[in-house]
Amino acid sequence: MMVTFISQCEKKALNRTRRVLDAYANRIGDNVWQTIITEEGLLMVKKLLRRTASKNTAVSCHWIRSRSRSDLLWVVGNRNRFNEMGYVPVNWTMKDLITDVMTMKAKENELYANTQLQPLAEHLFAVGWLAEEIFKRTVKNDEYQKLSQIAFLAGCLHDLGKLDPYFQEWVRKGKQKNPEDDGQHIDVKFTFDKHPRHNEISAILLAIFDSELQGLNLRQKEALIHTIYWHHAKPFRKTDDFEEVFKAYEYLRKNLDSSAFQKLIVGTKELLKEIQRVADQYQNRESLITRQNWSVDALEDLFEQFEYHYKGKTFAEFKSYSLTDDFDRLRNNIQKNAHNNLLRSCLISADRLISQQTAENLVSLIAEGRLDTLIEDMVEDDVSLLMPHLESASTKFPLSDRTKTQNKMAEVLSQKRDIPVLAGPAGCGKTRIALEWARLQKASQIIWVCPRVQVCQGIFQELIETYLPDADVEIFTGEFKYTNEWGNETPEEDYFSGDVIVTTIDQIFGSIVSHTRVDSLIPFMQAHVVFDEFHEYIPMDIFNILFAELIANKNMHENYQKKALLVSATPHYFYLKEILGVHPEDVVEMASFNPSQYQLQFVEYDEKSLDNNPFFQSYENNTFVISNTALTAQLGFIYQKDQENSILFHSKYKKSDKRILFDEVYNSFKKDGTHKYAVLRSGPIVQASLNISADAMLTEMTSPENMLQRLGRLDRFGQNKDPNILTIAVTEAVKNGKSLGTSAYFLNQLNSLQTTKHWYDFLQEKIGERTFLLTELYQIYKDFYHSELGFRATQEDLERAIKQSITLIGKKVAEPSVVVKNKTKDQKVRISKNSLRGDSRFVQLALLDLDDYQHPIFMNAYAYEPPLDDMSEYDNLTESLAAVRDLLPFIAQKQGIIDPSHPMKGIPAKKIKLREQVLEGYARDPDYPLYLSYHIDDLDKVGGVGQRNEHAIYYAICSQQAIGMIAYDKLQLLNHSQGEDNHE
Repeated sequence: MMVTFISQCEKKALNRTRRVLDAYANRIGDNVWQTIITEEGLLMVKKLLRRTASKNTAVSCHWIRSRSRSDLLWVVGNRNRFNEMGYVPVNWTMKDLITDVMTMKAKENELYANTQLQPLAEHLFAVGWLAEEIFKRTVKNDEYQKLSQIAFLAGCLHDLGKLDPYFQEWVRKGKQKNPEDDGQHIDVKFTFDKHPRHNEISAILLAIFDSELQGLNLRQKEALIHTIYWHHAKPFRKTDDFEEVFKAYEYLRKNLDSSAFQKLIVGTKELLKEIQRVADQYQNRESLITRQNWSVDALEDLFEQFEYHYKGKTFAEFKSYSLTDDFDRLRNNIQKNAHNNLLRSCLISADRLISQQTAENLVSLIAEGRLDTLIEDMVEDDVSLLMPHLESASTKFPLSDRTKTQNKMAEVLSQKRDIPVLAGPAGCGKTRIALEWARLQKASQIIWVCPRVQVCQGIFQELIETYLPDADVEIFTGEFKYTNEWGNETPEEDYFSGDVIVTTIDQIFGSIVSHTRVDSLIPFMQAHVVFDEFHEYIPMDIFNILFAELIANKNMHENYQKKALLVSATPHYFYLKEILGVHPEDVVEMASFNPSQYQLQFVEYDEKSLDNNPFFQSYENNTFVISNTALTAQLGFIYQKDQENSILFHSKYKKSDKRILFDEVYNSFKKDGTHKYAVLRSGPIVQASLNISADAMLTEMTSPENMLQRLGRLDRFGQNKDPNILTIAVTEAVKNGKSLGTSAYFLNQLNSLQTTKHWYDFLQEKIGERTFLLTELYQIYKDFYHSELGFRATQEDLERAIKQSITLIGKKVAEPSVVVKNKTKDQKVRISKNSLRGDSRFVQLALLDLDDYQHPIFMNAYAYEPPLDDMSEYDNLTESLAAVRDLLPFIAQKQGIIDPSHPMKGIPAKKIKLREQVLEGYARDPDYPLYLSYHIDDLDKVGGVGQRNEHAIYYAICSQQAIGMIAYDKLQLLNHSQGEDNHE
């Protein structure tokens, strides 16, 4: 391929860049290079440029496709030196244009909110008025009138910190280079490390005038201070000096001379009067802002009170929970944090809308009383584009007894005062009931929230194929962003605009734990939301609490219009009652239509031996083998792949393989499917919301929820005349509730070991090995949670899960933070430092051919190749850092030699820990994955294949399909067993 490089570098970056480009390309101009190069060579150039990049680096790469066409592949460094097509600007000016002079000249005695030169008082009032209006239109419940007033007051006071003379000096110069940050903070170094940001100064001023705040109780004050302090993400600082209010105040006093600080305090009262003047002109009613009459006559008394009350006190915590909370206290805190979520979202949404206006337009909107025009699109349309499609879905099936029962259930759900729960066995038509509920509620948009991407895939497939083929159905996950069909990519400007949006809970959590996406909580509140398979969040750290906050937010709607439905075959009655506060009468239970009989067979086995291990036996005749971990499924598949017609499916695949295998599984095992495969070996990934069915099933002993979900794939369509046998493999450790062995350890990590142990005992007592109907089993499941045995076990596991979540929240995992740096438009997706699903990293793996697992072939290739340009997605993988930490010392020794462009290169070998830290940090970027194994050519660079690590993790393949990510030493279990068989 022929490429052209264009440099717009400055200062030292110019020579550094020239050295790299001169080595790989021919210089055809002062700042232009051209060459014919391979894809591998081009990736190396990009890596070397990135390694030497600084703020003065700017290099674009163009692929010459033909004489008349070239494509921008990537930009390294400052993208602002080029336009979106990679072209270099040739004319520019810093002079004021004639059209700007009237509105863009700063006045000497005026206070400004941003470089648009919006008057600060007008800006504050407008944000307050809009925040309150957004709150009212979102909640539509007069019970929360006082909270809406807090939204107004927070908007009016949120930028008091912009009285800071340093901020006013900066805003007049118009220095802000990034328009997205305009009016947020001074973009010079001292601001972040040695000077409080304006939201921190606002919180300090509120603390100083704490005794002057009128008309607020303690809870309202807490909400006000929280909303103002957290209307911007917390910046990363080298020290924790700004965690405490008084310490931040001391930095402020140090940076301002006494007269400047005096002016700041007096200016606060004057600004307050100016906001009150604007409020009086705009609305003829008393409000909280007009009741504020702060006095500066006794400043010394104010400062003494401030020091007494706030010395040693931290700023408002983002999430307020305590390890000593009982469930009653926990529910109260969940509600309080949910209120804070919505107040913060309303304030930030209003702030962004107002900040988009020119100063002239803002003044006009206030003078003419037209601020409401900015949020006209927040009013729901009287005519819903979704309703005709829901009407069509309602009549798609004949009016049979099954359909009539489903319609009745939907009607009961739609008439519930509070948030209802639909509980029903797998295959009873919960998807159709949820759609019918939405129709009766006259929904204009549905957000279908799922716990995992694979559940999203199943729901999306079902909606576009069966129920809503003509509606705009959108799937929105980290991996998939399609509308109406697979492969039909949704344009970025149309994200979250479909009639029905199928998404993961992670995308919704972004609205309550991030800063950039916080305004997405408003459309979430306005839409009708279906929480599918919600029981999966219960054992998950942090998810179990943040999910409860979302439910508390939806509960703020008026009665009978909560716009939320919880759906699960296994609703975990204890969590519903103790954490969500759901009343028993709000759980609507749907009976099963499946007439088939079932039988449980418990099989005890030893994990250390394959001889009697049912997961390593051969199966046939449409059998599902579902284990608790992907590894067990992988090993069973490898061991028996040549003796059975099986397919393997789990979560440890790269994106493309995951998509291909999902289609294969679904098409083979769906109703009237192809039956291409006789056996499905899987991890827990297939146990929920996949409309597939088996005639026989083996499952590892697991929690009540997981067991019943898996059972829902056994004769799902009720077609078998003979009893369906669910074989349950259980170890001695699980039976005794001891965390010994892989199976019991896994359940203990999921905070479900004790529940699983007592569920096993309960099943033995109530059913044993007799036949039963699904309806009876679901009643036994409900009875388990109301029994003394089940109550104690689930309480123990749930308390442990909740405490783990609170501990992680205390570590600020869910706190919005930002590293201050220049933003780039086409920045690659990175893993957040505070990922809710654990501390994961991008990884790369060498391919391993396991056609013959006794003689594996190490292939000279990697699992995926990085894309050439910045616009294409990586077909990559991630893995938990805890799972690969033992490999880090090995990677740290080799990576700098194998890849000289890696930022770790140059760190001395004696500083191996520093190398590991650099590897960990950069592996959040897909360009710098952790190499969990190396192919042959790379190993030759460090001494040959003899340097191969015996614990390395590979991406295994075979002639049948991809096997996925697996540690090489785990294969020894199979080879050891084979060796024993040969010896005998």
